[in-house]
Amino acid sequence: MLVSLNWLKDYVDISALTEAALAEKITRSGIEVDAVMDMSHGMKHIVIGYVKEMAKHPQADKLNICQVDVGAEELQQIICGAPNVAQGQHVIVALPGAVLPNGMKIKKAKLRGEVSNGMICSLQELGIEGKVVPKAYAEGIYVLPSTATVGENALRYLGYEDTILELDLTPNRSDALSMLGVAYEVSAILAQPLTLPNTTTVLSHEKATEQLQVQVEAKEANPMYVAKVIKNVQVKESPLWLQQRLMAAGVRPLNNVVDITNYVLMEYGQPLHAFDYERVQTGRITVRYANEGETLTTLDQQERVLLPTDLVITNGEVPIALAGVMGGANTEVTNATTTIIIESAYFAGAGVRRTSRRLGLRSDASARFEKGVDPNRVQQAADRAAQLLVELANGEVLAEDVVFDELNKEAKTIIVSPDFVNRHLGMKIPMEEMITILERLQFGVTAQNGKLLITVPTRRQDIKIQEDVVEEIARIYGYDEIPKTLPEGAVQIGKLTPYQAGRRIVRDVVEGAGLYQAITYSLTSEELAQQFAIATGEVTKLMMPMSEEHSTLRQSLIPHLLQSAAHNVARNVSTVGLYEIGSVFVGKQETNQPYEREHIGAVITGQWVDHAWQGEKKAVDFFVMKGIVEALLTKLGLANDVTFVKTVVDGLHPGRTAHIMLDGKVIGLIGGLHPTTEKTVGLKETYVMEMDLHILLESAMTKPALQYAAVPRFPGMSRDIALILNRETTAGEVKAVIESANVKLLKNIHVFDVYEGDKMPEGKKSVAFSLTYSDPAHTLTDEEVVAAHNKVLKALATIDGLEVR
Repeated sequence: MLVSLNWLKDYVDISALTEAALAEKITRSGIEVDAVMDMSHGMKHIVIGYVKEMAKHPQADKLNICQVDVGAEELQQIICGAPNVAQGQHVIVALPGAVLPNGMKIKKAKLRGEVSNGMICSLQELGIEGKVVPKAYAEGIYVLPSTATVGENALRYLGYEDTILELDLTPNRSDALSMLGVAYEVSAILAQPLTLPNTTTVLSHEKATEQLQVQVEAKEANPMYVAKVIKNVQVKESPLWLQQRLMAAGVRPLNNVVDITNYVLMEYGQPLHAFDYERVQTGRITVRYANEGETLTTLDQQERVLLPTDLVITNGEVPIALAGVMGGANTEVTNATTTIIIESAYFAGAGVRRTSRRLGLRSDASARFEKGVDPNRVQQAADRAAQLLVELANGEVLAEDVVFDELNKEAKTIIVSPDFVNRHLGMKIPMEEMITILERLQFGVTAQNGKLLITVPTRRQDIKIQEDVVEEIARIYGYDEIPKTLPEGAVQIGKLTPYQAGRRIVRDVVEGAGLYQAITYSLTSEELAQQFAIATGEVTKLMMPMSEEHSTLRQSLIPHLLQSAAHNVARNVSTVGLYEIGSVFVGKQETNQPYEREHIGAVITGQWVDHAWQGEKKAVDFFVMKGIVEALLTKLGLANDVTFVKTVVDGLHPGRTAHIMLDGKVIGLIGGLHPTTEKTVGLKETYVMEMDLHILLESAMTKPALQYAAVPRFPGMSRDIALILNRETTAGEVKAVIESANVKLLKNIHVFDVYEGDKMPEGKKSVAFSLTYSDPAHTLTDEEVVAAHNKVLKALATIDGLEVR
């Protein structure tokens, strides 16, 4: 919200403060002032000039030599290239010595051999944004009214000796989206009286009810509609003061009728719209929902295809405006317009937001309706517009407005005790002081039985509960006045929960392994929702998704991690290692909400080792990812409880995929992408993993504290054993059989070789194990090792197809 202080002075006296001091007070009261902008930009030597003579430049077709009266003894010769400069105009002149906002220094110069003693300026050159400059002057200099006094300070005449405050409003403070709303705020902050605009006007003997009928069919979406009919309107350029105020508010002036509706919008926060009465044709206004396939060309000259959810204003037959969003081109006010209808209405914010968002059509009006307008200003704003139309457009306002009104305009009442306020603030504000503050805010307040009965004006729709009243009292009393106190009572040292500590350990391990954290959407497409899922169940779809790609809650982290990896690879980042700790959503609870589980997922691709100076390279493979998983399990104390079981999963390589099992239950997945999947996502050899973090950490938390053993004092002995196995028999199965022999002296089992070559029988492979035996009490003898080793061999004999080499 842009607030002109010159405009604000119409309502409240702010003369006792500097602009910076006022901005500071507003910020300290709860509305942040983002910027304090001087419209004059500190410019000097900017005066009003009169073009007395003009001739073409002899050396340039697009330049003119102007003899300009600037109030000095002699005319000043100024070279001007603006296409709209002409003799007899009053213009803005920057004299030598002026410095414009863009840094240009004006000085005497020669242009193509002719002297130029200044510059005739456009509004853009004075620092006004091009988008708010009137269209007639958007491509040239700004022409002043003939009543302008030659030699006078042009900035003062234009009203640019002004300061603009840019307010950063929170969504709940829709009341401050108007000059009056800001004036109420400043009046309360400064304890100054408030002056409201005059809305009275002389009415015609004719009645609007005899010229126009209004029918509202969608009453829940439009509970109040006020229509005024104004005759004999003269559409012309607005006076300079009105144009300046609109430009200061960031609005482009068009003509006096449209400018008045925009002025009242900025003043009251109530959107208005002007229809050309003759172009409405039927003398009727009907508010209804659009018919399927109905179209409307809006004021921006775009044809809009409407849906039955769009509220429209019609002439009883066809749409003439999108309610609360934008008017239609078929009833636009033009220079030929003589009779207009002023619409002031209350439209439900949800419907306006839905239509505005669907069409991508956001306007000042829709922004205010979406946040909620003051129901008691609907009529006031219409009256204010009528008063200005009489004053600035010579209009004649017909009596008896055409009104449909089923809107609840009752003010909310809140009862608060002073003790409640002071208890929440930790202060001792007297009741009398509270009453004074609330009255400064224009709240109705009465003391009854030691409590405050507060009537909240309808413009403050953000005040709903007792705590809101407490906040209002605190911010006007002054947050700086709240005493500083140290907390009392028992102090408890904050710490992480066991689950939070476990999650942090998990992050440390995977980041220590070289992976970077990724954060991806929880929403995905229905097609990808269950891909690579550890456990699948009923999917959860959004009722109103942003797009098909974000319509369903995910059941696996892997698809989006693959997309992130592919995004990096496509931008020449050939080695990618990413992990994510995030939620997946599987099945439905009795409350129809999905079960939410926290998982950890990872993806790696490219080179795992690339030491150019050592000539060493190693591409990622299954065992790199398995090593990361095992490091994580070891850190959590679960390495001996987890097994890897070969499996087949759609989208993953059938020979490089395994389920991660804990206590016989699948808790995760590890594997390489199938070549077809790699081609689809745009990656080369890639490996992924995902585990249920909730189960992992719950299991880790039940483990006993880590026990440390002394370093063995006596040496151990190792035996290597090479086994010929059926190709489908896994090393993990063999290891499990060895462990099942329960040989106390066996301390370590390590696979150090796998061979599947031509020298092996068909369907066979060789797997070599290194077995380490030791005893913490003494040095082992050969006989003890042989006995222990024979137990292992006996257990291995139970495996079908096994031969010891």
